[in-house]
Amino acid sequence: MVRRPSLRAALTTGAILSTLAVLPVLRTWAMQWGSTEAELDATLPGDELTPAADHVVTRAVTIDAPADAVWPWLVQLGKGRGGFYSYDVLENLVGLGIRSTDRIETHLQDLAVGDPVHLAEDLALRVTTLEPGRALVLAGLPEGHDPGAQMPFRFTWAFVLEEQPGGTSRLVVRERYEYVRRSAALVVEPVTFASWLMTQQMLRGIRARAERPLPTPAR
Repeated sequence: MVRRPSLRAALTTGAILSTLAVLPVLRTWAMQWGSTEAELDATLPGDELTPAADHVVTRAVTIDAPADAVWPWLVQLGKGRGGFYSYDVLENLVGLGIRSTDRIETHLQDLAVGDPVHLAEDLALRVTTLEPGRALVLAGLPEGHDPGAQMPFRFTWAFVLEEQPGGTSRLVVRERYEYVRRSAALVVEPVTFASWLMTQQMLRGIRARAERPLPTPAR
């Protein structure tokens, strides 16, 4: 006699199967949050540094401000600089010590190609592209297949501004991962949703700051 599964078992199995079925959809949505088909297909500054990328994430937001008003917020990104305009509380739960500023800091505007931008105390990316008002690309590029490399992948993080009609702009953020070790996927894939959580808030944070009216000069 074949024993029929209990209602609880049937519901549990159904829930698991439903979750597994929707995960690829959620993954794609998280990787493409806010971006258009044209932005997904576009070649952006920094793409050439990881030509054989195994994992590409492109997210974007429209900002009701011109690119020149957004750019100063991008230039001061980083730990010990202007922060990341995301969830500081979550970043600090893991001991990053991030504090996001709400103002443009003049002393943080002199960024140059080759400068380090810290994600954490002992982890920094280097500026590889700096086109004022247009593009900032940060990269971590361990050479060859060095098993002692700090990161198991070559990584680029691009921030690209596109002027839009009516004085608005699009900010497109792209992450590209080119695996140095086969195990890299075990690191990168699980962080896709964490990356979405922090990046979407960063984009909102930059938008809110750039759209804020400039203070009226004192008379």
